[in-house]
Amino acid sequence: MPGHTYQGDDPDGYRTMPETISFLERYAESLAAPVYTQTRVGSVAAHGVGYRVATNRGSWDCEAVVIATGACNIPSVPAVAAALPAGMESLTPLEYRNPDQLDEGGVLVVGASSTGVQIAEELRATGREVTLSVGEHVRLPRMYRGKDIMWWMDAADVFNEGLEDIDSVDRARRLPSMQLIGSQNRRTLDLNALIEQGIEVRGKLMGINDGTAQFSGSLANVVELADLKMNRLLTRLDEWANDASVSNHVGAPERFAATQYPKNAPLVANLESGRYKTVLWATGFRPDHSWLDVPVFDRKGRIQHAGGVVDAPGMYLLGMPFLRTRKSSFIDGAADDARFLSDHLKDYLDHNSARTLRAAG
Repeated sequence: MPGHTYQGDDPDGYRTMPETISFLERYAESLAAPVYTQTRVGSVAAHGVGYRVATNRGSWDCEAVVIATGACNIPSVPAVAAALPAGMESLTPLEYRNPDQLDEGGVLVVGASSTGVQIAEELRATGREVTLSVGEHVRLPRMYRGKDIMWWMDAADVFNEGLEDIDSVDRARRLPSMQLIGSQNRRTLDLNALIEQGIEVRGKLMGINDGTAQFSGSLANVVELADLKMNRLLTRLDEWANDASVSNHVGAPERFAATQYPKNAPLVANLESGRYKTVLWATGFRPDHSWLDVPVFDRKGRIQHAGGVVDAPGMYLLGMPFLRTRKSSFIDGAADDARFLSDHLKDYLDHNSARTLRAAG
């Protein structure tokens, strides 16, 4: 966080959730800013020259609003879930806690990004039959040449790529989460590891008709594309290491085995056969802006903005995927975005106050 860095003895380790919460609490204390916890916003609407924020602790009027509620508020469950056979258990990662809460029997996990692969592995470890439906995903090794892959992407400036550096902003903002886990032994969890554990891999779930799940036949293309993108990134990191003269301080370049997907993965599965008892939808999350009563949404319900400056006077957005750079949705990535938007916000408030004074005069 700006002006507030990690103070422990394991800078390359992984924080637990309680440690992360404590870190943020200490940061809030260091700022001495008024932080209101347990305060739910019911609505934000235009009011006078600014906005009225209605909460469970009263309403506040303000000239400007920063929306920093994040991108992962509500599970994004595909419409096909409505076609599941009656009586079949269906839940999202937000509802899932551990394997014991599920009915006995097989589980179909839909989605192979960070959450999907971890839950699939955890369920398989209990002896359950697990099938993983795989769509587009980002395959990465946890460690590369002796360093964490996140260290590499930070050092090589991958995370600092901005809107002007990419071909499609919309695609970049819809990129799935990386297949990474933070384990003590820093292991990589990818499709190869899951297949070795006995997890069945299928293509993307395309539909459910009369109790039969239908999977895409493009599994080969999906995994080969993920492998290709991973190797392109590793090549880029190797080139940076040479240019930055750090090759002598890290391990040797390496490449990883191609994903060993089943060549003839079945395209259908009978969900009424008794083989599957549960479907778990690891299909991502989406933001919840149902409380925002201001006309700033596009036809897909997304807030319209330019690098975090919303299409409404005095309204700003933070913490969304690729808001301004690849790291915009990470904790440390918010700092640069906040710095830019703070300057814009200050200019707006200064000009707004000047207009108010002129009107009063």
